[in-house]
Amino acid sequence: MALAAAPASAAASPPDFDAYVASLKADARRIGISAATVERALSGLHPNHRVIELDRNQPESKLTWQQYKSRLVSADRIARGRPLYRKYQTLLARVSERYGVAPGVIMGIWALESDYGVQMGGFKVIDCLVTLCWEGRRRAYFHPQLMDALKIVDHGDIPPERMIGSWAGAMGQTQFMPDVFIKYAVDYSGTGKRDIWTDMPDVFASTANCLAGEGWKPNIPWGRAANLPATFDVNLAGHTNKRSVADWRRHGVIVDGLPDATIVSVVLPGGPADEAYFAFYPSYRAIRAYNPPDKYCLSVGLLGDAICA
Repeated sequence: MALAAAPASAAASPPDFDAYVASLKADARRIGISAATVERALSGLHPNHRVIELDRNQPESKLTWQQYKSRLVSADRIARGRPLYRKYQTLLARVSERYGVAPGVIMGIWALESDYGVQMGGFKVIDCLVTLCWEGRRRAYFHPQLMDALKIVDHGDIPPERMIGSWAGAMGQTQFMPDVFIKYAVDYSGTGKRDIWTDMPDVFASTANCLAGEGWKPNIPWGRAANLPATFDVNLAGHTNKRSVADWRRHGVIVDGLPDATIVSVVLPGGPADEAYFAFYPSYRAIRAYNPPDKYCLSVGLLGDAICA
């Protein structure tokens, strides 16, 4: 899941680490985290300078749409996803019926976020979040994430040493930030724990619950490739320009198979000379809530469609 944008504060020398961790322990106790969890999760820590380096040097993607699509929506990834879809098809159907979210979008997110659970990140989430809070550049964002991570441990979902994820705190097979876990993770398998690391029913149901909570509608797919008229005004493109199917028809754009009131945007991820896609709302917006770039959202949809074809 995308790391939410958060303003960076002015650079300053971080406080003494041990003293700062002591203040975090006090913060956690104030919000009701048990003393046992606080001591288990926040003892024996040291700053992880690799995390600080990664936070300060996040690469800016300069891939074209065709380069991005060829890497993420690759024939290999689709081929590896198809047997996994068949393996979990019955489970995905039950989850889809419960939450009203198409299996394809769940598969697409699983594929992109962790390569089907292969790449969940190798960092201890609490260690990373403590480091990012201590360093201070984006403390206002990471401090609440750390408190939510401690709530998850305190609830008994996972011990701190097994809470593994990315350097920025995204966790599990579909990479939930701690606040998203608190809001949307579910114990679908009935074990008493919300396990998005190893329990596939929980992984799929939590992902579906997140998408449903962000507006996915069972009768509205994410979108599809678009055939635009030669006279299409490219100034009408972009996910911020939302029009009804009926309104698009008045502009010479035909969107078949949907009710006239359906809200649609035209997305041109590679610019006017490249491919065009229809984005259907509110389902496309639900993917954008997961990770907002259009290239990501389109890749989720295209992967899911190809895997489940």
